[in-house]
Amino acid sequence: MTPLYLSRPGLICCAGADLDAFYDAACRGERGGVVPRVITAGGAERQFLVGRASPKADAGTRLLGLCASALETLRPAVRRAIGRWGAGRIGACVGSCDNGTEWSVPAHRAFFSGGGFPSDYSLDRQSAAPPAEFTAAFFGLRGPALAVSTACASSASALARAAELIRGGVCDAVIAGGADIASDTVLLGFSALEAVSDELTNPFSRNRKGINLGEGAAFFVLSKEALDTDAVTLSACGESADACHMTAPEPRGKGAAAAMNAALRSAALRPADIGYVNLHGTGTPLNDSAEAAAMAEVFGPEGVPASSTKPLTGHTLGAAGALELALCYAALTRPDAAIKLPLHRWDGIPDPALSAVAFVKGELFPSGKIRYCMSNSFAFGGCNVSIIIGREEPRANE
Repeated sequence: MTPLYLSRPGLICCAGADLDAFYDAACRGERGGVVPRVITAGGAERQFLVGRASPKADAGTRLLGLCASALETLRPAVRRAIGRWGAGRIGACVGSCDNGTEWSVPAHRAFFSGGGFPSDYSLDRQSAAPPAEFTAAFFGLRGPALAVSTACASSASALARAAELIRGGVCDAVIAGGADIASDTVLLGFSALEAVSDELTNPFSRNRKGINLGEGAAFFVLSKEALDTDAVTLSACGESADACHMTAPEPRGKGAAAAMNAALRSAALRPADIGYVNLHGTGTPLNDSAEAAAMAEVFGPEGVPASSTKPLTGHTLGAAGALELALCYAALTRPDAAIKLPLHRWDGIPDPALSAVAFVKGELFPSGKIRYCMSNSFAFGGCNVSIIIGREEPRANE
């Protein structure tokens, strides 16, 4: 399959406001950005651990401020894309889960307390569309603007849809990624599912108790030609839908393995070609069990260097796929002869019921041997996405 090209990403999360800061923090295993947050619901106070980001831009809402903060980094690449193909040939695909709680929650509080919605409130503010519409308007794009909301796989699904737009001849470049906030609604919703940990998340440990939520945004320019000298290719997007349960994964990891194998087949690669896997790794009992089984099925008993970076950022939901793919991008483009990969931060106590995973422990790896990385995103409803990116010789003709 003809490769597509990823620009250097723009991002923001509690672990860093640019790629280098985020990658360095991930390699050190820093998790100080996940902090307590107290909210009041039903007359009672609840404390959650949240990866709270700090938007550098004011765009009217916290969610759009995160988008603007991450998108600003892409401006030079977008300018080159517009100069090459025109704004009408450039689209936007943006994944998000929040879907307007910043607008809808205050409006519903007004309704329940006063019997009516505010005059400036409308139902379309609860749609998934605003981040995609904002992204297109931010750069003055005139191509398709698509909103993608596939729960925790949203921004990974957005990258897959962006690739389809280019390969289908609809666009020549697409701004692709995602953003999410840790709103009160999201925190209480995951708490109702008994998926939230009151301790720092501990993926794949025998002592794991669930997730910490986080917020952030991450975007790439995906294009049919390289726009800068850090030529990283989107080698393949593998997808599956196991539809086993509304929220739980297929317990044997069959859906997750199917997505990883689909990506490998599409990229014409062997498991041994993958140098690093960024795991979905939420720290919930069911997700970690299924993903460990899938990793063993795909990569065998020797495994591949892998880590979950959600202990460092919190689970950023719709932003997670793109944010974690950004770490894979950094691993492929670091100029050092030997590099560290993102650390797997946990208590080091394995669960004997899980298949073994080759977790990154902070060791050095020859950067020249890491040619391909995989990022996993597995969501509610059995929506599974695995993305492989690779390193090629620069082809930009600037």
